[in-house]
Amino acid sequence: MIVFDLRCDPAGHVFEAWFGSSADYESQRVRGLVDCPLCGSATVEKAVMAPRIGGSADTVDAKALMAALATAQREMLAKSEYVGPRFSDEARAIHLGDAEARSIHGQATRAEAESLRAEGIGVAPLPFPVPPPGSEN
Repeated sequence: MIVFDLRCDPAGHVFEAWFGSSADYESQRVRGLVDCPLCGSATVEKAVMAPRIGGSADTVDAKALMAALATAQREMLAKSEYVGPRFSDEARAIHLGDAEARSIHGQATRAEAESLRAEGIGVAPLPFPVPPPGSEN
């Protein structure tokens, strides 16, 4: 696994992303599969980053990091309500005080998420895909 600092255009957000290799990153970027988690822009390039020289006791095992992230997502989902494709409408209603304030998760298109962000409503994609309740095998 390799981590890259990436920068989106035009907003200039810098974020980290993990890939199997440099070739994996390039392949995903060319196919439009890499986008900014903050604004959704698919115009993403590698940002300048400091090189890592040698290993140390501080080196984090990528598998352990991914497992911890998956655990955190699972715990967060257990404390939130699945609203499915009504996510944008429900998030907006909560923001405006027209619905009960609570944690929710569901589905939104990139355009819907950008519209919510433009209205000052904080939304973020989940790190791992989540099947709708009842669809697990």
